[in-house]
Amino acid sequence: MTDSSIHQGQRAILCNTLKEKGIAGDLVLQAMNRIPRHWFLESGFHQHAYQDKAFPIAANQTISHPSTVAWQSELLEVERGQKILEIGTGSGYQAAVLCELGVRLFTIERQKELFDFSQQMLQMLGYRAEQKFGDGFKGMPVFAPFDRIIVTCGAPYVPKELLKQLKPRGIMIIPVGEGTQKMVRIQKKADGTFVQKVLGDAAFVPMLKDRE
Repeated sequence: MTDSSIHQGQRAILCNTLKEKGIAGDLVLQAMNRIPRHWFLESGFHQHAYQDKAFPIAANQTISHPSTVAWQSELLEVERGQKILEIGTGSGYQAAVLCELGVRLFTIERQKELFDFSQQMLQMLGYRAEQKFGDGFKGMPVFAPFDRIIVTCGAPYVPKELLKQLKPRGIMIIPVGEGTQKMVRIQKKADGTFVQKVLGDAAFVPMLKDRE
């Protein structure tokens, strides 16, 4: 795969556009500017990779708008070295952004085709992440607790198991709702209670319900 000067220029333009919209801070945009988003798309969509659009990927899923990736990444308020749990690896693009921000990433995907693809992509880019093929509703309790949890699919409700896996003073960013979704920020207080804030509308593919 190539990452030409044209691709790099298109990335820079996209990141400048996102900054002008006030979508993300410098660290997130710098991370996104280093990642070849076109590698995460089918070849027929490469020419559109640096537009602020979502595109179809395998298993009837989508790669999110760059603005959505930037927004969720900024809302997480991550710090280098933190343990982050991602629910819904998808193509691996959001995971790559988080890895570029210097976190310890744990990510779970239940579509085998996407699990295999994202694993290959992250390894090719030199990122180290603990990847699991499994049910996102259950999280990854063996590695808990996490400083941050990000959910990249629309959840019908906030899974209680994920709340258990969040550290005190940790933050979860999750789109919640069936049909119409709202982006929700949940912070776990030191006493174990939660503060929830609705941040705006969201549109994600649905989080598949529990399975054994």
